[in-house]
Amino acid sequence: MHYPIDFKDRFEDTLLFWMERFIRHKLNSLSNRQVKDKDRLAYVIKKLTLGTDSIEELADLVKEARNAGLIGINTYFKPLEKLYRYLIMMGPASMKEIDEEMIVDFLTSETGGLSDATKKNHRIAMINFFAYIDKQNLDDSGNAHVYRIELKNWGGLKGKSGQKLPEYLTEDEISKFLEAIETYPFRSDVAARNRLIIKIILYTGIRVGEAIGLRIKDIIPEKDIYLIKILGKGNKHRVVMIKSKHIKSDLQEWLSLRNCENELLFCNKKGTTLTQAYISRIVEKILMSAGIRKEKNGAHMLRHSFATLLYRKSKDLVLVQEALGHASLDTSRIYTHFDRDKLYKAASIMDDIE
Repeated sequence: MHYPIDFKDRFEDTLLFWMERFIRHKLNSLSNRQVKDKDRLAYVIKKLTLGTDSIEELADLVKEARNAGLIGINTYFKPLEKLYRYLIMMGPASMKEIDEEMIVDFLTSETGGLSDATKKNHRIAMINFFAYIDKQNLDDSGNAHVYRIELKNWGGLKGKSGQKLPEYLTEDEISKFLEAIETYPFRSDVAARNRLIIKIILYTGIRVGEAIGLRIKDIIPEKDIYLIKILGKGNKHRVVMIKSKHIKSDLQEWLSLRNCENELLFCNKKGTTLTQAYISRIVEKILMSAGIRKEKNGAHMLRHSFATLLYRKSKDLVLVQEALGHASLDTSRIYTHFDRDKLYKAASIMDDIE
C-alpha cells in the first residue's frame, strides 16, 4: 500500500510513521531462522501495523523483536533512532526538505569516532530507509517523491569500509576470567547453566546465537571430548569439539535441573530461549568481578578471544575459518593482525642497515 510522502499533519509524526513501516518491512525480510518466540514476533508486527506514539515505543518494539530472535534489526533501527532525534532537532516542516546533503551532515556529526564497520552500517541503514520510502510513497495524482540517497561521496567512509580490530582477552585475562566464572555468586538454580554456556562459547568460539540455540541432541560425548553440532549462519552445519574436562561437571549438574521446551539445552525459568543480551550481561558482570576492563564487554568478545588465541598458536587461517564458521577466509583474516611474530619481523627489517 502506498502513502503520500507527508502522510501526517506534523513532520515528527510522519517521520515516525515511515520508520514504523520500514522496520515492519525489515522484520518481514530479515532471516527468521533464529526466531524462537513466534507469538512475540507476531505481537510486534501487529503493534507496528497499528502504529506507535513515540520513538521510545518503537524502540521497545524493536527490542522485543530482537529478543524474539531477529538480531539483525538493530543494524537498521539504531541509526534511524539517531536520525529521528537529529531531524527533530533540525526542525524541517516536511519530509520533502530532507535531501542527501542533510543526511551527510547527520552522518558526519553522529558517527565521529566510530569504526568504519559501524559507519558502514549507518550508511546502509540510510540508503535502505530512503530507498524504501522512494518505492512506497505516492500522492493522489500518482506521483512519487524520490530521494535517491546514495551517499557515494560521503567523506566519513570512502571505498571499502575497514574493520575495527576486535576486543579480545589476553591469555592472562582468560585465566582470570575462568577463575572468576567458578567463583561468581550465581543463583544456585542457574549457576551450572551460566558457567556451561559461557565456557562453551569461550572454548569453541561459537556465536552467542548458536550457543543459545543448542539442543540436547547437539552435544555428543565421545571419549574425552564432546562433539557439538552447530547450525550457523545461512543454515550451514559444522561440528566443534570441547574437552569434557572443561564442562562435564557443569553439564551434568545443569541436565539434572533443566526444564526446557523443545529439547533446548539452555533456557530461562519459563523454559524458553535465553537472550543474547542476558548472556552478555553475565559476561560483563564476571569480567568486572575479575577486574578486567574492555571497551566492549559483551559475550561476542569471547569468540574473538578464542579466534585470536587459535590463530596465534596455530598460524592456520583456514583452521580459524572452519572453527568459527566464516563463509569467507577474508572474514577470518582480521585475526592475522595479532600475529606478533610477523609484526616483529617487520619491525626488524631495518636492523642490518643500522
